Amino acid sequence: MTNLRFFISIILATQVYFQSNAQEMPPRPVSVSIVQSLSFGAFSNGMSGGSITITPFGMRYATGTIILVDMGYLYFPAIFRVGGNPGTILHLLNGPDETLTGNNGGTLLLQIGESSAGDPIIINVALPGTMEIRIGGKLIAGSPMANPPGVYNGSFTVMFIQE
Repeated sequence: MTNLRFFISIILATQVYFQSNAQEMPPRPVSVSIVQSLSFGAFSNGMSGGSITITPFGMRYATGTIILVDMGYLYFPAIFRVGGNPGTILHLLNGPDETLTGNNGGTLLLQIGESSAGDPIIINVALPGTMEIRIGGKLIAGSPMANPPGVYNGSFTVMFIQE
């Protein structure tokens, strides 16, 4: 009789063990939405040009003969809202450099910068909450002849790769 009880308890213990190691639910696809576009504000390019950089945290600085001016034009990083299961691991992949075209002719080169979350990005907010990912960039300007004053527009690509 004791052998039968022992055998039954081993079977029950094995079933409890296997039930506690059930497979987790499949990962939920990550959702990404644009909150704010990247903007470099107003500047004046000197004779040899240079670059304007916006950090993921909203700081702006210039190199070369670029003069940063305020004139009421705001500058800020791009902001994306990312939602998914907590613990989901993402990698941010920047697209290629993009050419921005001006309304008075001319082009500027845009290089996508780093993100505020670093790499890898680990989602740490449960749905329906979202995380904000900020991305900066660098704008390369030439002389005033190559880049006349005006409004320059374009788009860029970033990919959020889910592990």
